[in-house]
Amino acid sequence: MPPNLRRLRYNVATSLDGFIAGPDGEYDWIVFEPAYDFAALYRQFDTLLMGRRTYEVMQQRGLAPAAMGMKAVVVSTKLAPDAHPGVSIIDCGVHEAVAALKAQPGKNIWLGGGAMLFRSLLDAGLVDTVEVAVIPVLLGSGVSLLPAGERRRLHLEECKALPGGTLILRYAIQPNSRT
Repeated sequence: MPPNLRRLRYNVATSLDGFIAGPDGEYDWIVFEPAYDFAALYRQFDTLLMGRRTYEVMQQRGLAPAAMGMKAVVVSTKLAPDAHPGVSIIDCGVHEAVAALKAQPGKNIWLGGGAMLFRSLLDAGLVDTVEVAVIPVLLGSGVSLLPAGERRRLHLEECKALPGGTLILRYAIQPNSRT
């Protein structure tokens, strides 16, 4: 990756058995970890890229990327841009739009939710890192961390255990690793 490109980082919580949400989309199992510095995490990004459902969950909870110091970019064919001021909506040409976003100056881009969006961007070679907070819970079923798709090799960059039992893992996507 050329040094002037921003990095697209998939940063998400997952259960130990690989689910990012429960069977009904619930996320009440994601425990607050006092040792985790969310403010430091947020400072690494200036853009939050997400799918429509993740955006709608954020809205329901009263959360806004702007409050985290980021602009919102939502991939959706259903949201009307006029109804969501302050949000950039990508409704077609997703891979090209994300590649153009990465080429703009700025901080890293947080790909924060949307397993299908993650898979699509991963298969297109646009995701640079996979960063998971493994929560010590077994859900048994739910929304998988990663739907089926191409095989990718990863390189471990960070592994940290927090006092509450959460594991923080960061993997770089290996270049030309689609074998």
